[in-house]
Amino acid sequence: MLEVGSRTRSQPPPPGIVFEALTEPDRDPARPWLRLLDDERTPQILHAEHPRLVVWSSLWPRRPDAQVRFDLVPGGAQGTRLRWTLLAAEPLPDPSLLGHLRKRLNELINANLRSTFGQ
Repeated sequence: MLEVGSRTRSQPPPPGIVFEALTEPDRDPARPWLRLLDDERTPQILHAEHPRLVVWSSLWPRRPDAQVRFDLVPGGAQGTRLRWTLLAAEPLPDPSLLGHLRKRLNELINANLRSTFGQ
């Protein structure tokens, strides 16, 4: 698997809370954040080490080989530095698809998830 995208941003709560949100995205029906598009599916948890690592299966049926790795590090003032990394096998997605996958991860994690924490 090759790294084909990554971004690090802060999230307001501590790593344990962010870990729970990533491993149980539907845990709070009043605050949904994993809003998938028609061409996406709910990921499976492939690996998890509380509270510092989560690995998802692909969200995209057209790229079933893809994985998303989340590294969670304490980030001062009880927050979390959350890094998502998109991994894919060769042949790599074409630039257009790759841009779409990166944009969607950024929307899901750095917009939707973040907004559930009041940011």
